Amino acid sequence: MTLIQQLVKKDFLSEKQAASLEEQIKTSDKKEEEVILEKKIVSEDTLFNLKSQALKIPLKKMSVEEVSLKALELIPEEAAKYYRMIPMRKREEDNILEVGMMYPEDLKAREALNFLSRQGKFDYQLFLIGPTTFNNFLKQYKTLRKEVKKALRELEEEIEIKPAEARPVRRSELERIVEEAPITRVASVILRHAVDGRASDVHIEPVREKLRVRFRLDGVLHASLLLPLKIHSAVIARLKILSNLKIDETRIPQDGRFSAKIGGRDIDFRVSTFPTTMGEKMALRVLDPEEGLKDLGKLGLEERNLKIVQKAIKKPYGMILATGPTGSGKTTTLYAVLNSLNKEGVNIMTLEDPVEYNIGGINQSQIKTDIGYTFASGLRHILRQDPDIIMVGEIRDRESADLAIHAALTGHIVLSTLHTSNACGVIPRLIDLGIGPFLIPSSLSLIIAQRLVRALCPYCKKKVKPGPKVKDLVLKEIRTKSFLKAKANLKDSDLMFYEPKGCRKCKFRGYSGRIAIFEVLEITDNLSDIILKEPTEGKIFQEAERQAMVTMRQDGILKALNGLTSIEEVLRVTKER
Repeated sequence: MTLIQQLVKKDFLSEKQAASLEEQIKTSDKKEEEVILEKKIVSEDTLFNLKSQALKIPLKKMSVEEVSLKALELIPEEAAKYYRMIPMRKREEDNILEVGMMYPEDLKAREALNFLSRQGKFDYQLFLIGPTTFNNFLKQYKTLRKEVKKALRELEEEIEIKPAEARPVRRSELERIVEEAPITRVASVILRHAVDGRASDVHIEPVREKLRVRFRLDGVLHASLLLPLKIHSAVIARLKILSNLKIDETRIPQDGRFSAKIGGRDIDFRVSTFPTTMGEKMALRVLDPEEGLKDLGKLGLEERNLKIVQKAIKKPYGMILATGPTGSGKTTTLYAVLNSLNKEGVNIMTLEDPVEYNIGGINQSQIKTDIGYTFASGLRHILRQDPDIIMVGEIRDRESADLAIHAALTGHIVLSTLHTSNACGVIPRLIDLGIGPFLIPSSLSLIIAQRLVRALCPYCKKKVKPGPKVKDLVLKEIRTKSFLKAKANLKDSDLMFYEPKGCRKCKFRGYSGRIAIFEVLEITDNLSDIILKEPTEGKIFQEAERQAMVTMRQDGILKALNGLTSIEEVLRVTKER
């Protein structure tokens, strides 16, 4: 029964008046309660008492003096406004949040509340509230914002920031920093949250009326903070000064970096600005050596793949190429190889754009294309530095490809990256760049193709049986190689995977961190013959199959069967051949 029908039943309205009201509601985008109150047919108390009885949800009235600022933190102001709901009080004894809603019958509002309760790890009790109570409570968010600002100002522990390159700071800049001292603390809070949350990237972007801060966690962007838009230019300027960028240049993109000591660890931040119609956007890549510098065995290379890589890096010369899209972990893999090769008796030189991690004992150089210092020109000079091992950040054109190939031919180990979708596509790509097929077998040792998948939280992952479609797909992949089925150690009927669930340890995401899935292709004598005669991707794949190369999808399936990731993640980032 609608509220209008209840008012008719209680003799507050005639049938004729009710019909007129219902027509008005249909032709407007207002809710039933709003129209009734506008017409002053009954008081707010009477109307919401009737609604309370109909919904069997108690009507709640509280004075603003009773509001808990801590409770307000559990439901963002934007959600409160949009869904007309207010967190009124948190009962610590039973972890219950008392939530007042104007429209508890709204399913979308209830879904939003359920989501927030899972994120905030609280249970809730629903109450009905009227517009007056809602508006009074909504004003308290202003008080909350003041408290947050006060907390930021009183932040005791400053992050020790050290610019990547010392430079004189103009007086006007110094005055600006001093005037906006609280902004240094806001920037510090953002950086600390990013590192503590193991974010790989931070996006600071102006949107309508707000400054949005998002963190990329396990490859996915998550909204983290909404700040007043008026501090946008100050936060960006603060980070620009640290990164040695021009604070008065907002028309063109700029790139820089700086280091910060956070939690006793030196963390590097790579900074990029980009002009948008709403103002400058800034992206920061978080470069934590503890996360980015790993041993070969910890990358996700296992058994056959690990043995082939270890065999290739023991050779006195030859090129090892890592391939995959941007953000697939290629550089991390090459750094792991460099770490394993980094010995006192060898001279290791790198050309990078940019240098992501500083490794002791290795001579690392930053490409600067604006002054003509490219991968190609850098390679020519590196060969005069008596190197044993060379890493070239990326083969981008014919010149850099040709120089890398000849460096491998003249007795050097060369590591580099290329952009192709799989390992078998690398050789046709090199030929497209102008490398003669006859040069490839004697210079190229190994190809590593990879993707990153989210790793399941080990504390809450849940074992499940796959559906018929997924089961057939998986068995088809495993049956192509008998050793895969033996390695998986299962019968068709035993096929089980794991799915994300969510717990406190993983912040209710179900995933924690990322792992790589690989395919590793070794350049053998048979493959060399194919490269010389018919170097098509199809023919190369046939030989790879004969070698028993494990494809990325197959490697991912094995990891999913072992509970390291979910089968959905593997299917998302790989495709059938």
